[in-house]
Amino acid sequence: MNSIKNQTMNSMQLFEGPILPLSRFLFTFKYEGNNALPPYSGSAWRGAFGTALKHTVCVVRNTPCQECMLKQTCAYPYIFETPPPENATKMRLYTAAPHPFVIHISSNTSENPGEIKLGLTLFGQGHRYLPYIIHAFSKAGKQGMGSRKQIFELTQVDQINEDLSASCIYQNSLLTQPRTPKAAPAPKCPSSITIHLETPLRIKQEGKHCNETRLSFSSFFGSLLRRHSMLTYFHTDTPLETNFSGLMQQAREIQLRDQQLTWHDWTRYSSRQQTKMNMGGLIGSFSLDGDLQNFWPYLWLGQWTHTGKGTSMGLGAYRIETTSLPTIKN
Repeated sequence: MNSIKNQTMNSMQLFEGPILPLSRFLFTFKYEGNNALPPYSGSAWRGAFGTALKHTVCVVRNTPCQECMLKQTCAYPYIFETPPPENATKMRLYTAAPHPFVIHISSNTSENPGEIKLGLTLFGQGHRYLPYIIHAFSKAGKQGMGSRKQIFELTQVDQINEDLSASCIYQNSLLTQPRTPKAAPAPKCPSSITIHLETPLRIKQEGKHCNETRLSFSSFFGSLLRRHSMLTYFHTDTPLETNFSGLMQQAREIQLRDQQLTWHDWTRYSSRQQTKMNMGGLIGSFSLDGDLQNFWPYLWLGQWTHTGKGTSMGLGAYRIETTSLPTIKN
């Protein structure tokens, strides 16, 4: 009797998914001339945003954040450097936890000449710093982006509603009260899905990058599971509690189908390290079918969190396609 009860409890535990409130925004910038930003310009926006944010909120100049007595209350280290709290029981050996945001370039960026739309998703407690974030992006645009220091003027910020409509919350330097973040509950699990990798996916397994021949569902899902665990632990009051080993054991039994994956090489310049960095990753698609119930809440949420390395600058973005579910657009 106890054995049956324990098996039932373990089965139920596998179904528990992450609870991660999030809020989505769309920033509209105007510019003159030709857009000089490179492909996957989320890295350029992230760097300019971080610099502008620090200049906006830092009151102790010329002091490294880790040595500053305000580091536990300042918006900049929490948003952009995200050191694990001193009492953290996870990632104690890491210098930084996952950031509470993801930047992505909207798919409709080129619809209007002279206009670019930048997407931003905030997770959990990161939402409380929205006014600082909007001000920093406005300042970053005015200071110039890219090698030509192209000027971008922030004209509007919209919050994306649950039905994918947009509500203006910022215009003419006026900010109205945004809605509180909400979790993105997954719809009913389909029996078959296709995952489209929209920006380079960078996942390492056993010290090597997963290329088109090395990527497996267990490596993909393992990266996603770790990311959701860390995001809920550091940025919400509801850390993920589930059967991690049981999920990974099941993940190793799922096979990728209809793989159409290629390795995309690209580089970005790191102003902090004063060097070019290789940031290549996988793009393309693969399909999954079978019993996906235990994995489904994580896969669905991953459309907002992204997965792998470089997520805060927009890498690891994917969307799920099925015949019965709406497609999520970033």
